[in-house]
Amino acid sequence: MRTEIIAVGTELLLGQISNTNAQWISKELAHYGTNIYHHTVVGDNLHRVVDAFELAQKRSDVVIVTGGLGPTEDDLTRDAARIVFADELVEHEATINKVVNYFKKNGRTMTKNNRKQALVLQKASVLDNEEGMAPGQIVEDKDSTFILLPGVPSEMKRLMNDAVFPYLVKKYKLETKIKSEMLRFIGIGESALEEQLKDLISSQTNPTIAPLAGEGDVAIRLTSSGAAPEKKIADLKNKILERVGQYYFGSDSITIEEVVQDLLVQNSETIGSAESLTGGSFIEKIIQLTGASSICQGGLVAYTPAAKQRMIQVPKEVISDYGTVSPQCAEEMAVQAQKLLNVDHAISFTGVAGPSSSEGHEPGIVYIGLKMRDNPVQVFQYHFDGSRDKIRRRTVNKGFELLFHKLKLTNLEHEDIEK
Repeated sequence: MRTEIIAVGTELLLGQISNTNAQWISKELAHYGTNIYHHTVVGDNLHRVVDAFELAQKRSDVVIVTGGLGPTEDDLTRDAARIVFADELVEHEATINKVVNYFKKNGRTMTKNNRKQALVLQKASVLDNEEGMAPGQIVEDKDSTFILLPGVPSEMKRLMNDAVFPYLVKKYKLETKIKSEMLRFIGIGESALEEQLKDLISSQTNPTIAPLAGEGDVAIRLTSSGAAPEKKIADLKNKILERVGQYYFGSDSITIEEVVQDLLVQNSETIGSAESLTGGSFIEKIIQLTGASSICQGGLVAYTPAAKQRMIQVPKEVISDYGTVSPQCAEEMAVQAQKLLNVDHAISFTGVAGPSSSEGHEPGIVYIGLKMRDNPVQVFQYHFDGSRDKIRRRTVNKGFELLFHKLKLTNLEHEDIEK
C-alpha cells in the first residue's frame, strides 16, 4: 500500500506552524506496516492543490489530506477534490444542522460562509467530526483512495483513530505490524558507535539498524516487521548493549535529564548548580521535570566576577589570580554551591560562549566542576565549536553526561555494598 500525505496551507510553507500532522500520521501508520512514500505541503492556491492531488493519484494507493476544509475562501481542499474527481459538492444535512445549532447555542449570528463546512463530495463516505465542524471524507476514485481530514490536530487524530485506521485495516487487510525502538546513548560519538557495531549494521536484515546523531547524544533506531517483532528487537538490543551498554541511558522519548533524576531519586540525593555561561539552563532542565522538588534544591546564576564573589562566595584571590574562566574558579563554584544549597551533589559551569574572547580565552572554552558528596571536587575542561547558543547547549548536555556516568557508577557501588 503506497501511501502519501498532503498538507494544505500556506502557513506551513511560511514556517508559521510545523507540519506535525504528517509526522503523527506517518508514525501511527508505521505500526500497520504501511509504506509512506511522499510528504507534500502545498499552499492555498487552487491550481497548485489540484496539481498535487493529480500527481498523488497517479503514484499512490492512499492519499491522506489534512487542512483546507474550513469556512474561508482560502480553504480549497473541497474545490480541488471536486475538480480532480469530476464530482459535485452537496450540503451534508447532519453537518449543517450541527453548524446551525452551534451558533444558536452560543447566541452568535452564523455567517453565510460557515455553510461551506458542510459541503461534501457526492460520492464521498462522510466521517462525523465529533471534535469540530467540518467532517472527514473518504473518496474512492479509480485506483486510489483519498481521505480528506481537517487540519486541526485534535480533530484529525480523532477521525484517524475512530474511522480511518479501521477503514484502512479492513480495505487493505493490514496485518503486518512494524515495531521500533530508539536506543539512546551518551558519551560516545556517532562514528565510534558505528565502528563498534559495524558488523551488525552491515549484515542487518530484520530488524534494521539506523544510527541517528543528535546534539549531545546518539540514537540507534531498531525496526522490525513480521512475526514476533518485539522479540527480534529485544534480541538485537541485547547484542548491542553487550558492546556499548556503558553508554546507553534509555529508549524512545526518555531524556538524559530524566535518567539523572531517576539516579538521584534511587539514593534520595539532591543536586544544585552554580552557573555562569549557561545562565541557569542546566537547573531549568531539572526543574521542568515532574517531581523535581524531591531532588533539586536550586541553582545559583552569577555572570560577572563581582556576582561570583558576592552570590557564590568565590574567593576574590581565585578570581584575581586565575580569572573566572579557569579550573580554579569552576572548582570553587562547585564547592561553594554544595555548601550554600546544602545538596549532596553540585555542578558548576564557567567558560566563554562567545562571540568574543574573554580573559584571553577564545569562545568555546568550558570548565565544568563536580562536587559529589564528600569526594574531592573534579574539574573537566572542554572546547566546543559553534554559535554562542550551541556552545551553551553543548555545555549543559555535557554536564548531564558527566552526572549520568558518575551517578551510575556510585549507584553500582551502593548496590555492591548492600549485597
